Amino acid sequence: FASDAGMVLNFIKADKTADFEAVMAKLKEALQKSTKPERKQQAMGWKVFKSPDPAAGGNVLYVFVIDPNVKGADYSVANILAEGFPAAEVSTIYTQYAGAYASGQNIVNLTLIADLGK
Repeated sequence: FASDAGMVLNFIKADKTADFEAVMAKLKEALQKSTKPERKQQAMGWKVFKSPDPAAGGNVLYVFVIDPNVKGADYSVANILAEGFPAAEVSTIYTQYAGAYASGQNIVNLTLIADLGK
């Protein structure tokens, strides 16, 4: 992300939500067990939300909210999984992850203009 924070909109097939959520659990595990300090920082600012409302085409919207962004860190799910698990397992996890998508991701960079709580 090139700014202070970001969001990633993920449109997931309705019948693949369990697969997507299983991959998110693996992502969390990879971030938590990483020996890289930036991965721990990323985990602290990365939340995954699921919309209770149906998205276009009957798909399900999951939103990654990343605040604060760890400047210069790699947020690629595939790369983080590859660091955390053996290649054979990553291949299976990535197939599950990619197969859950109805369409690609929309990445939204966010620049803070006002913090109304301070």
